Parts: sequence; C-alpha cells; structure tokens
Amino acid sequence: MASNLTMDKARPQSSGDFLDFWHLHREVILVVAICFFSTAYMLYASLPTRRVVKKPLTRPVATAKLAPAKPVTITTEKSELSLEALPQDVVAHEPRRIKGELRKPDATRKASGSDSSRRTQVLVFYSSLTTTTEKIANDFARNLSASLEGDTEHKDIFFSPSVLDLAQIDYDEYFISPPKPTDSTIAVDYFYLFLIPSYNIDTINDNLLEHLQETHHDFRIDTAPLVGLLGYSVFGLGDREGWPTEEEGFCFQAKEVDRWMAKLTGRKRAYPLGMGDKKQDLTNRLGEWSEGVTDVLKLAATTGSLGEGVAGSGDADESDFEYASGDDDDEVVVEESAAPTKKNKKTKSNIDDVEDLGRIMKSNQADSNDSKGRAPIAIDFTTHSKPNAKKAAVQTVKEMVPKNSPTYASLTKQGYSIVGSHSGVKICRWTKSALRGRGSCYKYSFYGIASHQCMETTPSLSCSNKCVFCWRHGTNPVGTTWRWVVDPPEMIFDGVKAGHYQKIKMMRGVPGVRAERFAEAMRIRHCALSLVGEPIFYPHINEFLGMLHAERISSFLVCNAQHPDQLEALKAVTQLYVSIDASNKESLRKIDRPLHRDFWERFQRCLDILREKRFKHRTVFRLTLVKGFNVDDEVEGYAKLVEQGLPCFVEIKGVTYCGTSTSAGAGLSMANVPFYAEVTEFVTALNKKLEELGLDYGIAAEHAHSCCVLIASGRFRVDGKWHTRIDYTRFFELLEERGADGDWKPEDYMGAETPEWATWGNGGFDPRDERVDRKGRKIEAS
Repeated sequence: MASNLTMDKARPQSSGDFLDFWHLHREVILVVAICFFSTAYMLYASLPTRRVVKKPLTRPVATAKLAPAKPVTITTEKSELSLEALPQDVVAHEPRRIKGELRKPDATRKASGSDSSRRTQVLVFYSSLTTTTEKIANDFARNLSASLEGDTEHKDIFFSPSVLDLAQIDYDEYFISPPKPTDSTIAVDYFYLFLIPSYNIDTINDNLLEHLQETHHDFRIDTAPLVGLLGYSVFGLGDREGWPTEEEGFCFQAKEVDRWMAKLTGRKRAYPLGMGDKKQDLTNRLGEWSEGVTDVLKLAATTGSLGEGVAGSGDADESDFEYASGDDDDEVVVEESAAPTKKNKKTKSNIDDVEDLGRIMKSNQADSNDSKGRAPIAIDFTTHSKPNAKKAAVQTVKEMVPKNSPTYASLTKQGYSIVGSHSGVKICRWTKSALRGRGSCYKYSFYGIASHQCMETTPSLSCSNKCVFCWRHGTNPVGTTWRWVVDPPEMIFDGVKAGHYQKIKMMRGVPGVRAERFAEAMRIRHCALSLVGEPIFYPHINEFLGMLHAERISSFLVCNAQHPDQLEALKAVTQLYVSIDASNKESLRKIDRPLHRDFWERFQRCLDILREKRFKHRTVFRLTLVKGFNVDDEVEGYAKLVEQGLPCFVEIKGVTYCGTSTSAGAGLSMANVPFYAEVTEFVTALNKKLEELGLDYGIAAEHAHSCCVLIASGRFRVDGKWHTRIDYTRFFELLEERGADGDWKPEDYMGAETPEWATWGNGGFDPRDERVDRKGRKIEAS
C-alpha cells in the first residue's frame, strides 16, 4: 500500500504536478534529448543523399538568329571542362560561373609609367558584305601599325595589329573572356577596335549583337567578363541617303556594339564612338577617330590606364544627370533657401583678410535681412584705418587663392582647375551637351559659338560684388582693389588651356560623346571670360587677350560695370558684355550687393564708356531677371539705360534654378525664377518702350531652352534679315591688318544671316541636335 501511494505521488496529476516533475528531472531530460538529436543528425548525414538544385532562370528570348556556336569551355583552377562532356544532371543543376579577371596595374608600371615586360595586342574586328569594310579595316590596321612603329618611344610595347573578320572567328574565344596569349612567358594586354557597317538585312552583325547580349545575361558568366581588356572603341560606317536620320538607323548597329561592349568591359570605352558616311565624310571622320585612338593606345599601353575620368565616365547606360549646381554654364542661378543655422558665439567679428567677408556677411545676414527686405550694407575696404608703418614694412603680398586655403578646396570641389594663384578654368554642362549632340548654349544660336569648342575661364577669381543670384556659393574672394600676387599672363594662358584640355579628355568614356565633336573640342576656338570673379580686374588683361587672339581664339568678356578705368583702357575684344542687373540705384544695391560705396557712379560711368565703344566693340547689355528684385515696374528704367549706353545687343535672361542651399540670407527661392512666358512678356514690353523712345532695336533671336532672348540694334539688320552672328575669320584678319587699336567697327566683321530656327518665335534649338531630358530620354518637338 505504501508503494502504491509513492507511485501516485510521483505521477503528475495536473499542470502543477507536471512543472514539479520538470524541475525535479530537467537535467536528465536535457541530456537525453541532446544525445538523441546528435545521434539522429550523425545517422542522417552519413546516408547517401542527393542535393536538389532549382532550375536556372530562362534566358531572354532571342531577337535574331544565332550562328552555330561551339561548346562553351568553362575554366576552373584545376582543369577545363566542356559542357558537352559533363553529365546532363550536372550541367542542369551544378552550373559553374565564369568570372572576368580584372588585371591590376603592375606596381612597377604605376611608379615609372611603363612596364617593359608587358606587350599590347590590338585586335581590329570588322564585318563586311561587299568587301568595302574589309579593305578599310586592312588599310586602317596598316596605318595604325606604321604609326605605332614609327614612334620610337612606344614601338617595342606593341605587337602588330591583327585584323579579324567577325564572320570567320569563334565568338567564345574573344567575347566571353579576353584571349590567352600563345606564349605564356609574355604578359599581353588586349585592345579591341571595331569597324561596323550597319545593314537593314540579317547579317553577321545580328549574330554578334545577340552573342554580346546573351553573354551579358548568361547566369553562368559575370556581367562584365571582358573587364580584363585594356580598352575598346567602335567606329560605324553608314550611308545617310539610306538612313535619313540617325534615329532611323544611321550606324545604329555600331551604336549597339558600343553599348554592349561598355557593359561587358565594365565601362572601358577608350575613345568615343565614331561615325562616318561612306559617300560624304568617311575619310575625315575615320582619320579623326584613328588619330584619337592612337593617342589613347599609347597612353594605355604605357600607364595601364585610360586616363583620369569623371563620375559616370564610360557608364554603359545612358544618363545625362549633369545639371547639378556645380556645373557652370555661363549662367546665373538662384539657389534654394536653407533652414537657418545656429550662430557660433565664438565667431570672430574682425576681418583678417578680404576673403573673410563672405564668412562675416553670411553670419550677419540673418539679422540684416528683416521683414522689409533691407539690403546688406556695402563694405569699402579703402576706408579702413592705415596700418602701422612697421607692420606694413614687413607685410608680404598674399596669394589670392593659396593652395592650402578653404577657398581653393571649395572651388576645386566644384570642378574648377585653379591656375597659378588667382585664375581658374572649368567646363560647363553645355560643353558636355554639345559633345553628345544634345545642343549648345544660347551663344551658338545668337553668335555661332560652338559650346564644345569654347573655353570658360577667368584670370581673376576675385570680384567686387556679392550678387544674390551668384551660384559660386560665396567661395570666391572679394575686394575693391588688387592687393594680391600678380601671375604673368603667359603662365595663365598656358595653364588654362592645359586645364581645359584635361577636362575635355575626361569626357572620352562618357556614353554618347561623338568622336568628331571630341576631336573638334581639342581645338579651342572661343573663350568666355566670365566664369567666377571679374576678369577685367586682372592688371594684364590686355596682354592676355592678345595671346588669345594670336592663336585665333575669340574673346567674350563679361564685366560688372564697377571698374570704369579698366573698361576704358580695354583694347580689342570680340564681344564685350556688361551685366545690367537693375535699373535704379536701390535695386542695384539690393541685388548686386556691391562693395564700392560709389557703385552707382561707377555704374553710370561704365555705361558712358560703353556708349563711346559701340563703334569699336560689339557691346552687349546682359539683363538677368529675378522675380521680386528687378522685374516688376522696371521696364522703363531699363529702356533709359539702353538709351544711355546704346549697346549693339541686349540679352534678357531669366535666372536659373539651382537646387542647393547657399542663398538663405538673400531670401531667394524657386518663386524668384521667372517662367519663359514671363521673360518673353518682359522682352516684348521692353522692345515696345525702346520704340517709344525712338531707338532702332528689335527682337532678333531666342533660345527658349536657356530662357534667353536677344534684342539687337538695327545696325545688324540687313534687307530685313538679322545678322547677329560673327565672322570670326574676318575679325582676326582685321586685328592682323589694323592692330588692336585700329580703325574698324563691329559691322566690318558681321557674320552671315541668323539661322531661321534661331530667330524670334522659332525656339532657337539647332535641329541637327537632339534634345533630351535629364535622364537622356528624347524630348519630342511640340
């Protein structure tokens, strides 16, 4: 009986009894459970099981007929296996991945700029139905070989170029991975060149494109298996008579080869896509492309690199997102207001240097801009107390933009190349746009300046204004007198040219860049002296202009009407601009924020000087419209300024929206940007007021894309047609015949008739170019 009672107590009768049982025997239970699962796992692992793998995704449907291909060979560390030799279940369930090998630059080559142990092999691929392209390819290869062999510095690092017919080769040997050299003791870098005619029938081109696409999407192969190539470039041959427009097919297959090779090589486009018409310009276009490719080949073979690039350079996918605030386009922009920041109580209030003005003004703008919108007080540096004589004796002349200064760091971050201590150069977004056949700026529509052949520079980064719409982010130095080191004009001229060409070269790999325009861009033909700062402030501006003209580079100089003495001493300029940002004294103080106390008197004197120069220079008033500042009820005031200065032209342009935040103190926002309809309304009203004053002016041209309209003097209207463009050849002839101080007038180098598409009412966009949005998508003409 006692034993039965004991058993009853041990047996759990309820949830409470079960918990008591668990707490009493949990150690034993856990040990037993662990032993059980361990034994079960060991037995399971020792059983002969088969791994199940999901089926691979179906490949994209082919759009063209594929040529018969040999079995793909998979390279592994131990052996090479043919897909046909593998069991079917392994082929289906155990795919091996082919990886592109990215060759790392050799340390010796990186340090010395060359590597004698490496050789470069150029492969020239072509396709041809009528043997025409075959002959061109062979001639091209012979010329390329002669050029490389004739260069004693580079001839030992190149093998003779090989010409390969795309109809005769095995694609797997060249387009799945870079070829393997026959001599394993020599390290070989391969460089691919393509000569591709376009056909509207099924040809080997279709097989090639299908193979490139299949290779890129093949799940067994890396998306960029040809990344080990040194580089590639494509040239297309076509006939515009058979293809009326590029969109309809001119060189379309060459474009596709270029696009897919960019993907397979990991963006190693060495030189822009070239295109030539067999009946028109093939010889010239092929010659330009060949010359450019040869230069890149020598660079790549000696350095192992295609050169310095830009963000997105060589991107396989089309993108035109280059309209950020940092892109200078010789335009003024308004920037989105930022939230007010907390003031630093420890900020110094004294001005140690002219450059500190930006910091002081920025920190005080929150207080100086009240609800009534009072303008900041102008500062005149010439009224400061005289420095101690002993200190002045030992004081050294400073550089305007020292290399270790925040100003230098900020400007270079924005894309400027600083030359010397006070000059700079930068390419604008219109240069990039023109290189890709997507339109030039308004200066092309008005004056015939090709943007990709225009250099934007300034010999002085300093300015005497702090305009509210200035997109320079307040980073450039300011001052009313030159108090810095003066660099010689020869050094500046050579430096800005080198900086400009270097930035153009950085565009080689950008998708869509046209080879012929890239070649043209390497010959500067125009110089816009605007950019940042005040170019006329530079003490040797006339000498600098003379160097430009000596190389037949036209000059377009922009000043802010605050330096009348320098303006009066200025010699010949192709076109002289003066910024007219307001029609009265108070508006000018508010919008330009000048540093000179006598800014209005200086402004008036500059207009009088411009009136005197109108028969010597092509003079231009540039009006920048900012809603809320200089648009409302100022038409009459602007008309009187035009009557005073009688310029050859008046450019009216709406301020451009930027998007970054540095103008909070100025109180600007998107609401201050006028619509194009508002700009045209203002232009129409101004033109009417000029007629009422009896002045012979008329609306001549427009560039709606830049929100810009041109009013011209009747002096440039011949037989009822506007002639706003410039005969640049004649301009330089006049300079050579009569000198910079010679007796000649703007009409003497007046150019041809303004194109119909650029005149008032026609938009002003060159129909030969393609207008796209910021993502590279074509904008249909309305």
